[in-house]
Amino acid sequence: MHIGIAGNIGAGKTTLTRMLSEHYGWIPKYESVTYNPYLEDYYKDIKRWSYNLETYFLAQRFRDLVEISKSDDIIIQDRTLMEGVNIFVANNVAMDNLSQRDYETYLQLYNLMMSMVREPDLLIYLRSSIEGIVRKIQKRGRDYEQGLSVEYLGNLNRLYEQWISNYKGRIIIFDVDNLDYENNPQDFALITDRLDSELFGLFRQ
Repeated sequence: MHIGIAGNIGAGKTTLTRMLSEHYGWIPKYESVTYNPYLEDYYKDIKRWSYNLETYFLAQRFRDLVEISKSDDIIIQDRTLMEGVNIFVANNVAMDNLSQRDYETYLQLYNLMMSMVREPDLLIYLRSSIEGIVRKIQKRGRDYEQGLSVEYLGNLNRLYEQWISNYKGRIIIFDVDNLDYENNPQDFALITDRLDSELFGLFRQ
């Protein structure tokens, strides 16, 4: 089974991926952030590096999906292949950070890859306000994220909401502004109770 965690920058995907993998004994797949060769350059000059960054992410996520498709284990993934095209690439096109030529090339690669793999069996979406996202970004203190504008993050949030509202797969949505699942066991239990219900049929509506 493939479980994907989706959400804006700073929403808490990596933390929840780690906690759920430890709680359930699932295998985690983390997004390539700390060792992405384009990320710092991207945040310094988004227009110059957007195609390079998104193509790198696309290749990494596709590689992960191929590995997931070959496994009989339950694997939980920090960010999905679908978010690249529906959120980050779409945002860069809208903000004129990605040319139409590069966008069409990216779409060809994406559509080819999606024809060979499938969407997650379950998607977990972490919904957060801009205020909550900014607070978490500031708290974790990654230097290259501190220059992100509220406009940029707001555009991402709007695209996430549009995508989720039209998503046809199996999905659970958590509003995480008022959840501190990393430090509050009761908040984490709210998440695991919902997952138990969805995955194992306990008290399922």
